[in-house]
Amino acid sequence: MKQPIGVIDSGVGGLTVVHELMRQLPKEPLIYLGDTARCPYGPRTAEEVKQFTWEMVRFLLKKNIKMLVIACNTATAFAIKDLQKELDIPVIGVIKPGARAAIKSTENNYIGIIGTEGTVRSGAYSYALRKIKSDIEVISLACPSFVPMVEKGVLDGPEAKQVVETALAPILEHDQMDTLILGCTHYPLLKDTIREVVGKKIIVISSSEETARETSTTLDIHQIANHDDHMPPHQFYATGDLDIFIEITEKIFKDSNFEVLTIKHADLKNI
Repeated sequence: MKQPIGVIDSGVGGLTVVHELMRQLPKEPLIYLGDTARCPYGPRTAEEVKQFTWEMVRFLLKKNIKMLVIACNTATAFAIKDLQKELDIPVIGVIKPGARAAIKSTENNYIGIIGTEGTVRSGAYSYALRKIKSDIEVISLACPSFVPMVEKGVLDGPEAKQVVETALAPILEHDQMDTLILGCTHYPLLKDTIREVVGKKIIVISSSEETARETSTTLDIHQIANHDDHMPPHQFYATGDLDIFIEITEKIFKDSNFEVLTIKHADLKNI
């Protein structure tokens, strides 16, 4: 099927998932919507996150998507069950794939999770991890300073390192932790800095690769994969200012065929 896969996020972070989708599924056209005007979602209530998520989904449904990927941990935590129940297309999130990747990685069953306030508050990662392996030890930490920094385009350098060091200090006191889940899709954009701060003994897990694999499997199960050999066009939408969004997009994607567009978040409410 030539219909696009829809991908949503609270901002630019989900582009890390899109990048992996492009790598693993080069024949699939993608439409991405980042709600940069209302980012971050982490401090918002569950009701707000659900409302904003549904607004983005309705926009993408108008684009005739064949599948939805929720590339936002907070939206996954609060909205995926309702979306899977209400929509007649496949819907996947990033939490279960991230949990599976961490279980494969850990050697001592001691896993750390960093994410937004909303994701950590929901307990969604702890639940997903323990559903796979009941004896897992989990330590969670909210890092609210990361998303605003990424949305400003500060991805490395002295400022980024100082913010990351300060934010991660409490979780690094747990000496047994051997695996750290980046429980927000913005965080892989800081991955090099995070790895530098946590050191080589801790494996840093991003859910992007596992999410792309699950997307591929889901396409096959539902027999909706695209088999056209032409390079598919991609559309990236943002609800806020495009300058930084385009700057970050160009850092992540170099030779891909994509178009960057804007949609006002106020207009999403009228769809």
